[in-house]
Amino acid sequence: MDISSGDAFLIVDLQRDFCPGGALPVRDGHLLVPILNHWAQAFADARCPIFASRDWHPPHHVSFRERGGPWPPHCIQHSAGAAFHPDLALPEGTTLINKGMDPDRDAYSAFDGTDLALRLRNLGIRRLTVGGLALDYCVRASVLDAVREAFTVRLLRKASLAVEVHPGDGDQALAEMVAAGTEIIEEATP
Repeated sequence: MDISSGDAFLIVDLQRDFCPGGALPVRDGHLLVPILNHWAQAFADARCPIFASRDWHPPHHVSFRERGGPWPPHCIQHSAGAAFHPDLALPEGTTLINKGMDPDRDAYSAFDGTDLALRLRNLGIRRLTVGGLALDYCVRASVLDAVREAFTVRLLRKASLAVEVHPGDGDQALAEMVAAGTEIIEEATP
């Protein structure tokens, strides 16, 4: 797969709370770390920008069950669970994108309530390659928003896993992204 000028890489929410042992784990989520590390290094070697999004929720966020949301408390600002997986090797210069910070508004997409689209445009980015957690929520929302923002999008299939609250959620999310024009990349390494 080619990586060239005009490309950027987005790692979505590879945080401790979304990996085994966390508050809201995706089964085998930790297995994405070496795959994403390879891709991040390839983008760094090509001198293309890398972004890493993270849920950065205040306590008592609207998405938490205590407030009627669907999820247990997770990725609370400055907590151990909000940290990136300890083995994730983000290259120097990686830009962090914090999302879900409004206590009264949920935000799955790395574009929702952030300046990510503006940052990408200011860097002359035309194509975004995406991987991370969870395929059926934050990855899906980020990919669809990137398409709406007129970026060409490539999804790293082997670097994205679904939480699958309902059986088939991952497949449905994939179908939706493909229908929107997303290219699915099956290679595990660049």
